[in-house]
Amino acid sequence: MRSPYKLIIGLLLTILLAFTAQKTFAQSPLSIAQNPTQNSSILFENVRIFNGQSEQLSPPSNVLIIDHKINEISTNRINPPSTNNLTRINGNGRVLIPGLIDNHVHIVMTSSTLPELLSPNLSQETLLSRAETQAEQMLLRGFTTIRDLGGPSFEIKRKIDQGQIPGPRIYPSGAMISQTSGHGDFRTLNERSRRFGGTISRGEEMGATFIADGRDDVLTATRENLRHGATQIKVMAGGGVSSIYDPIDVTQYTLDEMKAAVEAAEDWGTYVTVHAYTPRAVRRAIEAGVKCIEHGQLLDEDTMKILAEKDIWLSAQAFEERETPGFTDEQRAKRALVVQGVTNAFNWAKKYNVKLAWGTDYLFDPERNQRQNQDIVKLTEWFTPFEALKLVTHDNAQLLKMSGERNPYKSGALGVIEKDAYADVILVDGNPLEDLSIMGDYTNRFKVIVKDGKVYKNTLT
Repeated sequence: MRSPYKLIIGLLLTILLAFTAQKTFAQSPLSIAQNPTQNSSILFENVRIFNGQSEQLSPPSNVLIIDHKINEISTNRINPPSTNNLTRINGNGRVLIPGLIDNHVHIVMTSSTLPELLSPNLSQETLLSRAETQAEQMLLRGFTTIRDLGGPSFEIKRKIDQGQIPGPRIYPSGAMISQTSGHGDFRTLNERSRRFGGTISRGEEMGATFIADGRDDVLTATRENLRHGATQIKVMAGGGVSSIYDPIDVTQYTLDEMKAAVEAAEDWGTYVTVHAYTPRAVRRAIEAGVKCIEHGQLLDEDTMKILAEKDIWLSAQAFEERETPGFTDEQRAKRALVVQGVTNAFNWAKKYNVKLAWGTDYLFDPERNQRQNQDIVKLTEWFTPFEALKLVTHDNAQLLKMSGERNPYKSGALGVIEKDAYADVILVDGNPLEDLSIMGDYTNRFKVIVKDGKVYKNTLT
């Protein structure tokens, strides 16, 4: 039998531990994400709204969020429901915008350098832990949704959706599908193909890529990604910058191989998007039935017209000259060529009213991720602040809808502020429709960040 003295000491320790845990929880800016509360509500008062579509801000308004959705928007006073879980935020005339969307992310491969990823000493646990850190930081930069276009992001998505870790909504593609010697083939020269006595490559082992040759292999790779929960399929249709063995001008996959991926994706109600820069690669992909082109910086004007005529999406990036750890002189030269075509791609897309989406496509350079918002600011070289802000919210969300029944978030709208839309919003200090550089200063200018009806950042209280 325990003595009264030991019982008292045990009780005091229990109370102390509980108090310490409660204090730590209260001080954590991500406490709501780590411990989601059901039936909660948020009331924004006195905010001007950029709804994702209108060039004009709303008059001073109030926005009520209940659970995961926007419940009411009014210029009149809103009486929130009786609840102990109401968060009231006085915007004092600040601007409320939709959460940002990055349509070209590699959440795992942007968290480590290329030499690290190719090293057999990098464990899967370390790989995913780094990616989870990047997911949290991405959310705190205001990106509430991303489309992951290659890499093992399924487990990270699951943890985020279940509230185990903070991060953006993820539309995952799974492993990139590449031919031998294609943009997803990162083997060293002494690694043989599996067809000729080799073993599975490091990229395939970690779930970053499938090296698939022939119709049957492409079908299997596509279906394997869909089995794991891919919302769209990513196929390499042309040469790339970060890969070593494929010049930028080459076309990858035969028409029959490309059609195999398209048919398998369409059977699951979703689409194929392809990595491609050149007119030849893009035209073959279009002939195969591909619905979206990633990049396209080396397209000619006639091919851009075809994208417009056939309602094919172009997901473009504001690439610029920079250094990437581990890059060779040849890789740097390929990047320089792509950068030269950025202005043509954006200007022709605008001229011919191509369905345009935007993303960053950072790879193998973890420090660069902090500049994600600066790529939005850079869009002012080709777009007005309104066009740019609409692009990274409402327009990007329209591309996400292409996933159809594979869309994991189809029960609400993204990229807009309207009744019944998902409650993904940012309270901004300043008017980004007048000065888009505000979007680059997310640390100081983003006062409140809400995703899925939960507050992840609030510097006003």
